[in-house]
Amino acid sequence: MKTRITEMLGIACPIIQGGMGVGISLHSLAGAVAKAGGVGLISTAQIGFQDPDFLKAPMEANMRAIRSEFEKARQIAPKGILGFNIMVATRNYAQYVKEAVKAGADIIVSGAGLPVSLPEFVEGAKTKIAPIVSTAKSASVICKLWDRKYKRVPDLVVIEGPLAGGHLGFSREDLSKYGADTADVPDTYNQSAYDEEIRGIMKVISQFAEKYKKHIPVAIAGGIYTHEDVMHAMDIGADAVQVATRFVTTEECDAPMAYKQAYIDAKKEDIVITQSPVGMPGRAIRNTFLDKVKSEGRIPPTKCLRCIHTCNPAETPYCITEALIHAAKGETENALLFCGGRAYEAKTIETVKKVIDYFCSSCI
Repeated sequence: MKTRITEMLGIACPIIQGGMGVGISLHSLAGAVAKAGGVGLISTAQIGFQDPDFLKAPMEANMRAIRSEFEKARQIAPKGILGFNIMVATRNYAQYVKEAVKAGADIIVSGAGLPVSLPEFVEGAKTKIAPIVSTAKSASVICKLWDRKYKRVPDLVVIEGPLAGGHLGFSREDLSKYGADTADVPDTYNQSAYDEEIRGIMKVISQFAEKYKKHIPVAIAGGIYTHEDVMHAMDIGADAVQVATRFVTTEECDAPMAYKQAYIDAKKEDIVITQSPVGMPGRAIRNTFLDKVKSEGRIPPTKCLRCIHTCNPAETPYCITEALIHAAKGETENALLFCGGRAYEAKTIETVKKVIDYFCSSCI
């Protein structure tokens, strides 16, 4: 399948694997996706959590892990396109980006905040950069700032909709407007309403593309689970899709089997919107942990690692690092289990190649 993104990146399929942290998309998943012809992304969110010195020196452990995870992914896919997903909300964001560039990242995708300074940290490198946006307003802010300050535009833009997993770039009011805040998602989801937002974002992007006399490819993300979803994205003008949840239940995903099984066991009514300590709404699987947070109001952190610059450890309802590390270790009832709005559709464990072949079959 040929699109502007496959031509720009030299890949076979217009599939970008979304970044999932902590520890869900590391070298195994990213390497397998890149080997199968898509774009593999490693999440830098507390990427060094398995390092023996992580609790003592988390930043140093994370920097080491960026290099080692990328090297291992590159061994799996020597000629594939590999990169990192880096959250803007991460403390020391610039250092993470610079280390990813140094490691050899082909691309950096960045959200959970507006990556207004991202071009500064990749200057002089061949690494392509892609902001994640959810509204025309956020796309306009980023493009205007990059244009004015750095005289450049994004290499591509990821438009992430309200059915995405993890942190969402929407207020609860916006989620309600799109019908994306209930247990009946996606039955209540107003696809046509968000398609209009997507067209508005694309209009903003096209204005800057015209100014720079270049095409800025767009990838649509959030709730992409079937071949029909891919085709719908292409029909409204996308050059690619970004997929995360569907890749969790693959053999190659770095998540433990207990995490994958939680997806397979989840029912539609188990998928809920929760307020993350990062300050954004998030989508996750309801479990004992979320029930405890709701009933007790607060679970104090065991040890603050000062990982998110918007987090106040004295007031946070729980430590998101601790909760996500529990998930990455398979301690699913004591964990935050981020997921997309259609995670309940997972029925079995597949291979990455089978998923990508399914997405791209009969695409042209």
